[in-house]
Amino acid sequence: MDLPPPLAPQTIADWERLATERPDDAQTLVGLANAYWLEGRGPQLVDDLASRAKTIDPTNRGAWHLWALAESSPRDRVARWQHVTEHFPQDDLAKAALADNAASLAGAEHDPAALQLAIQIYEQLFQTARQPDQQIALREAINTLKGWRL
Repeated sequence: MDLPPPLAPQTIADWERLATERPDDAQTLVGLANAYWLEGRGPQLVDDLASRAKTIDPTNRGAWHLWALAESSPRDRVARWQHVTEHFPQDDLAKAALADNAASLAGAEHDPAALQLAIQIYEQLFQTARQPDQQIALREAINTLKGWRL
């Protein structure tokens, strides 16, 4: 974050004060939304702040990530992560979140389309993974999911 040291927020109250002073600063809204998320203040509050930040700065990945995280419906959360990966095609963290959420949806709702999506995204990540540990974890996830019978 590019805030000068005297303004660097330390507490939620600091973030709230800064957001009041800078209501159109996307990064400040993302910082407050993140603080609320970590504090467990509820998805609606985080969603509202992240949505505002996305509108102010559509290039702010943090806003998009918090917006996707804040969705409480598993199916809608998968859809949000799909939007994030479409908006940021090189964002491997968003792809991993999409695959993880799709796998969870597949297991919870016995949804073969969600299962196929999870496998597809994990396979994409495997193709670009450079670290052996990542490759092993992705291969295990892919093999496990391919063994599921819904």
